[in-house]
Amino acid sequence: MRVLYNLLTYLLLIPFAFYWLIKGIGNRSYLDRLPQRFGFGFPQLDGCIWVHAVSVGEVQAAVPLIQALIKRFPEEKLVITTVTPTGAARVTALFGDNVEHCYIPFEFPNAIRNFFASLRPQAAMIMETEIWPNLYRGCGVRKIPLILVSARISPRSVPGYRRLLPLIRETLSHGIIIAAQTQADADRFLALGANPVRTWVMGNIKFDVELDPDITGQGELLRSSLFGERPVWIAASTHEGEELQVLDAHRTLLESYPALLLVLVPRHPERFDGIRELIKENEFSVVSRTDKQPCTSSAEVFLVDTMGEVPLFYAASDIAFVGGSLVPIGGHNLLEPAAQGVPIVTGPHLYNAQEIADEFVELGACRVVGNGGELASTVANLLDNPAAASEMGRNGLSVLEQNRGSLQRLLVLLEPLLASDIETQDKNG
Repeated sequence: MRVLYNLLTYLLLIPFAFYWLIKGIGNRSYLDRLPQRFGFGFPQLDGCIWVHAVSVGEVQAAVPLIQALIKRFPEEKLVITTVTPTGAARVTALFGDNVEHCYIPFEFPNAIRNFFASLRPQAAMIMETEIWPNLYRGCGVRKIPLILVSARISPRSVPGYRRLLPLIRETLSHGIIIAAQTQADADRFLALGANPVRTWVMGNIKFDVELDPDITGQGELLRSSLFGERPVWIAASTHEGEELQVLDAHRTLLESYPALLLVLVPRHPERFDGIRELIKENEFSVVSRTDKQPCTSSAEVFLVDTMGEVPLFYAASDIAFVGGSLVPIGGHNLLEPAAQGVPIVTGPHLYNAQEIADEFVELGACRVVGNGGELASTVANLLDNPAAASEMGRNGLSVLEQNRGSLQRLLVLLEPLLASDIETQDKNG
């Protein structure tokens, strides 16, 4: 099956290149270091610790781990790879020159060989859900320790993996350590052929993120300077098909709360201009973050058309709707608004982190709605009941506190493995 898989990667090479060039026409950032997508143009290193995070969400989730690695191995080069340009921008914004960034190459064998030959990683960590047969095999044949961090498999993806079970089983056989988020995730990996001895339940390191202690104060200052005394709700990380539902909900809410302001944060920057037009087409007055203009009382929607400011705007809001959940995307990070003590509302599509979402709902830190109408009524209920909204916020903080510690458990597992491998490499190098 591996031969067929490799043949498929070569057959898809031209369509993939064409797709990426088309993406680059609309968004020049997709042309950034384009040769790396095909296995060329990587920095030539004598060794590194390598962490892979697909996009913005995974980069944000990896922050506690990356900070710990920088502190524990200050002399080692740390390389972060992403798939998306937005992920790359987030790496730069968070870590600057403290890490090296590259794009992960496409899965065809020559590109993978060039990647390993250039970076020469001594240890590899891959965040959450990425399963790449050639990449994993590349680590295995080179004896590079590979750890899947906060590993998860959604129930929806299991049937697809089962259709490729011989390849997936062989992929997971290369000495890989799986640090699963939950027992359910561990069981799914085991069902796909993971080694029970190397499969652990470690929790989710997202809970261990160390937020800027000043973010709450910065959010309050931002709110005071931009929004004044107006009530504010935020719809963050929204996708196509959600913004219209959110705007319809906001229209309904304005009938009872004419001073209410919606802060809208689309997930992908290439959609910012289109969302601004959508807001205008729906006859809302809009001010965007990049306008550098006051958000006067006449503005009904404030569009955040910048990257990396979502936590700040959560801290400046009374109620948070977390997107990717009214449409079947699977939901986004509930922990960021929870860390600010903000009551949370989401849609029903939460399979990207179902166990976390279930815990939030069970402990009264989150409410789930099915459509824009329910979103409007739920936000209205929270506006009418500030005591209940405050209690939801406190419950979210409690969920965070109860689940901390997964990073420490992971480091206990990683430290001997990484330290011994790096020492071996240093002696041989």
